[in-house]
Amino acid sequence: MNSSNNYRMENDPLGNIMIPSSAYYGSQTQRAVENFQISGIRLPRSFIKAQGIIKASAATANMELGTLSPEMGKAIIKASEEVTEGIWDEHFVVDVYQAGAGTSQNMNANEVIANRASEIIGGSQRIHPNDHVNMSQSTNDTFPSALNIAAVETISQRLLPALSQLQQELQKKADQFMPVLKSGRTHLHDAVPIRLGQEFSGFAETIHTVYQQMEAKLDALYEIGLGGNAIGTKVDLQPDYTPKVIQEVCNRTNLPFRQPGNIFAFMQNMSEPIRCMLTLKELAIHLIKITSDLRLLSSGPRTGLAEITLPSVQPGSTIMPGKVNPAILEMTHMVCCQIIGYETAIATAGMASQLEINVMMPVIAHTFLHSIDLLTNAIQTLVTKCISGIQSNDEICKKWMEESLSLVTGLSSKMGYDIASQIGMKADEENKTLKQVLLEKGLLTEEINKAIDPRGMV
Repeated sequence: MNSSNNYRMENDPLGNIMIPSSAYYGSQTQRAVENFQISGIRLPRSFIKAQGIIKASAATANMELGTLSPEMGKAIIKASEEVTEGIWDEHFVVDVYQAGAGTSQNMNANEVIANRASEIIGGSQRIHPNDHVNMSQSTNDTFPSALNIAAVETISQRLLPALSQLQQELQKKADQFMPVLKSGRTHLHDAVPIRLGQEFSGFAETIHTVYQQMEAKLDALYEIGLGGNAIGTKVDLQPDYTPKVIQEVCNRTNLPFRQPGNIFAFMQNMSEPIRCMLTLKELAIHLIKITSDLRLLSSGPRTGLAEITLPSVQPGSTIMPGKVNPAILEMTHMVCCQIIGYETAIATAGMASQLEINVMMPVIAHTFLHSIDLLTNAIQTLVTKCISGIQSNDEICKKWMEESLSLVTGLSSKMGYDIASQIGMKADEENKTLKQVLLEKGLLTEEINKAIDPRGMV
């Protein structure tokens, strides 16, 4: 019933409510919009796509089982596929911080698909968001399943390729820089020599290890609880619904989703997002270490270590002309700080599981999926705008290495620790090189000279 050109009135168990006339969503979504004007943040495209996949798969299974007419089923499938493609994203309007468990988000999908399917089918029948689109489903099984589908697709198609690219680029730099000798450093003080390529090989292997951990964690996300219904008891479901709907999801994604080993454990907990987020946190910690090292190694260019040069991507100061900062490394560090905070948010939300369900699923979904996107985008930018363009400053590396007092380590096996220490301390006090002190003491033999040759220490 139209009250104006801009709004239509709908009725639900709570009474009448006005909805924008152009909106495909309905009364429950509108109530959520009015109740939860919190952040303006919506669940991402990947999640909405997964909702469309689930609704199309459920309609297909219900048609095959004879509980949904072919005419209605085909209209729901077409509307759901349009949701999967992103055609109706602007009609998914519920804030992330909404009613617990994601009921509003599920109803947003149900109402958009129902209204669009009714439009497709024409005036012969009205497709109901609960009775038809949500048939054989509950928010409690579809929401965590949509999260897992979205996470699997995003991790496998975006994050893992980005990690692989980063590892390969770091290894390429390791190979390129292997001939470059330099001073190692522990406690930010001089240590025995190392190859610049060896440093970079450590970075590369660290990323490779996280890649393997993320790949292993991915397997558990293939468990989706469709058919669990409200609490896992499969109330009012046809016996063959669960295998049929999951197989249809597999068909539509070309991914090996499967039933959980225990449906009640799946319904009660958000275990896999929690575990995967721990790996993302570890990745963030390693990226902070790597980017911090690169900032130190590139510090200067005149008053720092300056052993490597980063690509210049933008001016670094509003007051100091010509200054260029490690902007990409700083951005990556900021993203990683956010990820570490996000892991805490998911951990505390995970503690909110009570009895048969975790009602914090919307914030877990947003935080987890946003973390994957943030890290993917940051890593891709890090590779293309920083790592691939790093150059070594061979002469500066050589200079610091030759001036390093840690070369005295090579004397320990020849003169003993105490005498070697005295020589090192004298060189430091008098601001001389080890060779100068050894020469003054008449100790610089061919054997001793060879002992403090950096090339013999790497």
